[in-house]
Amino acid sequence: MQIDLGPCIVRDWHRDDRAALARAANDRSVWRNLTHRFPHPYTEADADRWFALLARMPEPTHWAIEVAGEAAGGIGVELGEGVYAKSAHFGYWLARRHWGRGIMTAAVRAVSDYVLARLDVVRLEAPVFAWNPASMRVLEKCGFAREGVLRQSVFKDGELIDAVLYARVR
Repeated sequence: MQIDLGPCIVRDWHRDDRAALARAANDRSVWRNLTHRFPHPYTEADADRWFALLARMPEPTHWAIEVAGEAAGGIGVELGEGVYAKSAHFGYWLARRHWGRGIMTAAVRAVSDYVLARLDVVRLEAPVFAWNPASMRVLEKCGFAREGVLRQSVFKDGELIDAVLYARVR
């Protein structure tokens, strides 16, 4: 996939993104807003593990966000299974130097539209840590509805915090 959005391009990951991925992802501010599966510090060895995971996927569900010719973030879905087969977890991240420029709003809008139109999914869920109101605003601008607060459900960076659940339904 490749979608040119003006301020960024959403596209498939390439192995030559390795160094750019490690640079963009190795930021505590990025790590702080992501799940436990996103390491910190983030090294080129972590990027290699990411590319190995992508290579095992039957179809791409995770894409790079390219800014100014370089991979600067990621966006994608984890498809549900069993009774959750029509749902997917939706997530994204962007290098801090690109925050506040509308890049993530453009990427979230385009990728959520793409996933709901092309994959056998009717619901996208995006839990957001309570300390991240900027991500909540992005989701709201892109048609996600706030469904509830998962009280004291996240232990991150030494703190027990709420997660706010957003969803978009086809």
